Amino acid sequence: MTDKRDDVLGTTMAWREAGHPVALATVVETWGSSPRPVGSQLAVNCQSLEMVGSVSGGCVEAAVINVAKDVVSSGKSQLQTFSVSSDLAWEFGLICGGTLKVFIEPVE
Repeated sequence: MTDKRDDVLGTTMAWREAGHPVALATVVETWGSSPRPVGSQLAVNCQSLEMVGSVSGGCVEAAVINVAKDVVSSGKSQLQTFSVSSDLAWEFGLICGGTLKVFIEPVE
């Protein structure tokens, strides 16, 4: 049985059917350490700021949420790169330093 919190696409579609503005973020590349593998997704309900799924954690997901709001407002997808040194890794939600690319798109 799938936990609703982990049903990213199902929850995304339910939000859209209810008329909420939604953005979907997907990890498309990683280098070094990354807490979530390629293909991991985070959906953001840009009206209520509810989230389902995960692309990293910490400040990376906070930044993704801000970009998600811009993506929904503009209707234009964005590819974001997040990279930190090992000393700052914990602060940014990357376990031991690393880089990840996240594609953030509006859901129509």
